[in-house]
Amino acid sequence: MQLAERRNVLGGELATCSNNPRTGFFRNGCCDTNDADLGAHVVCAKMTDEFLTFSKQAGNDLSTPVPEYGFPGLHAGDYWCMCASRWKEARDAGVIAPVNMEATHERVLELVPFDELLACAEIKPREAE
Repeated sequence: MQLAERRNVLGGELATCSNNPRTGFFRNGCCDTNDADLGAHVVCAKMTDEFLTFSKQAGNDLSTPVPEYGFPGLHAGDYWCMCASRWKEARDAGVIAPVNMEATHERVLELVPFDELLACAEIKPREAE
């Protein structure tokens, strides 16, 4: 299956989110997506202790390693391609995982308004200031 166009929420080329740990639906370091990615793993978010706790309590334990799947477990400071719906659920509950706008796929805009992402941007892009 082919990847969707590699554009970020700012309209530029999609940047790498993380290679250590290697993230993305395709585990290629980017928040690439296509029709097979039903969870829309398109938000490049910087993990925080609060976000990891929220996610675990919501049924998605991202902090515990799962060696049989090559998953190292995440720590505060790691970047990860999050499901758009889980990121929004946390944000709506007041739990913020800062967003790398350059590495967040434009598909997220189907679920999350640009202004919500921008309010949580780790570094505000110049053209949006």
